[in-house]
Amino acid sequence: MDDRLAKLAEKAKALPKSPGVYLMKDQKGRVIYIGKSASLRERVCSYFQAGTKLERKKSGLIEQIADFEVIETDSEVEALLAENRLIKDIQPKYNARLLDDKTYPYLMITTGEEFPGVYVTRQPKTSGVKLYGPFVSVYSLKEAVTLLQKAFKFRTCHLDISESDDNRRFFRPCLLYPIKQCTAPCAARISKQAYHQDISRLIRFLEGGKKAVLRSMEKEMLQASEGLNFERAARLRDEIKALQSLGQRAGKGEQEYWQPEAFVTDPKEGMAKLQEVLGLAEPPRIVEGIDIAHLQGGQTVGSKVCFIDAVPFKDGYRRYKIQHAQGNNDYLSIAEVVGRRYREAGASNELYPDVILIDGGLGQLHAAMDVFKTMNVRPPMVISLAKKEELVYVQAKREPMRLPRNSPALRLLQYIRDEAHRFAQHYHHILRRKSQMPGKGI
Repeated sequence: MDDRLAKLAEKAKALPKSPGVYLMKDQKGRVIYIGKSASLRERVCSYFQAGTKLERKKSGLIEQIADFEVIETDSEVEALLAENRLIKDIQPKYNARLLDDKTYPYLMITTGEEFPGVYVTRQPKTSGVKLYGPFVSVYSLKEAVTLLQKAFKFRTCHLDISESDDNRRFFRPCLLYPIKQCTAPCAARISKQAYHQDISRLIRFLEGGKKAVLRSMEKEMLQASEGLNFERAARLRDEIKALQSLGQRAGKGEQEYWQPEAFVTDPKEGMAKLQEVLGLAEPPRIVEGIDIAHLQGGQTVGSKVCFIDAVPFKDGYRRYKIQHAQGNNDYLSIAEVVGRRYREAGASNELYPDVILIDGGLGQLHAAMDVFKTMNVRPPMVISLAKKEELVYVQAKREPMRLPRNSPALRLLQYIRDEAHRFAQHYHHILRRKSQMPGKGI
């Protein structure tokens, strides 16, 4: 390592481990590259370590770095937004490709709609929207949107929502409502005015006004409390706490709906790969798994498990005691559970999950699809996972997919399938115990 890199490495070791943005400069003091990191010290140090992948990847850049400076932020989300603003303002040489390449992701707010939605897209609209971007990393941007949604509770669905639609009050909101990540304008759970206030706060935050947003929200909370509007005051309090904790990483089980005993190695990677293999426009946030359990044709039961962002949401689990009298008939049992579970969604009174996973092969998938064909609205994606060979059957496709055994998408599907099976078996054992109790028939 030459003296230049040694001096830069020594300077980098003194950086804080906090999130922020770093600006690499050449000998004339011009900024030639801008990046962001959750830990400024670790990321900047990695540029000047001999033999690292980063050095080989960006050797042309590293040869020109003469100095650097950093800007600390309160959270990774703010670092992401600051990086984006600085790249657009400074237009560094080594970020130049980002400025012209239309394949990079944007954050789009559909301000032209009555209830604006917030989306990550590579094909942004040109009117009726507010755009931020392009961003370097689609994964970082999606994670930021998930965190911001906890504070501002905006919708990310693509429903056409109108304030004049009286039928909204009969609509059942998706699971993002009970976990307090959306205020459910689809189901008339929030007024248009209140929803727009949340969107306005989000826009101000995205444009660098976190402190001003917090001050405004604290003032509104105090006014609501003084006006005895305690429900609104409590909601603002929760939003303020979520906004203040944007930079805090949630560990296993720290959020109320995460289940510590059911945490896959890398949920985000699993969702990203599942989106890729299924050809979905967006990562599947809500996945439900259906399974059937029986013992020698008796006491057949069904189960439905729910995963949000690739981890179990146990409030969304359901059990079904099979009512048909056809014995060990998996196809009929699947059809019964699917019909009972998704009847409301088929009548447009509820949103379907992004992906529905059926335990079984092509026959089980066809049994489910036959039920969906009788409904007015079809689900976005239905698949099945066959045991033994672990083949993935996809709706409207003749041939199954054989994913690599180490595929994060396959592992996620196996996990959901196995959780549905465990939950069904547990219910089955409960029914067996009840039938064997004194005074009960078998």
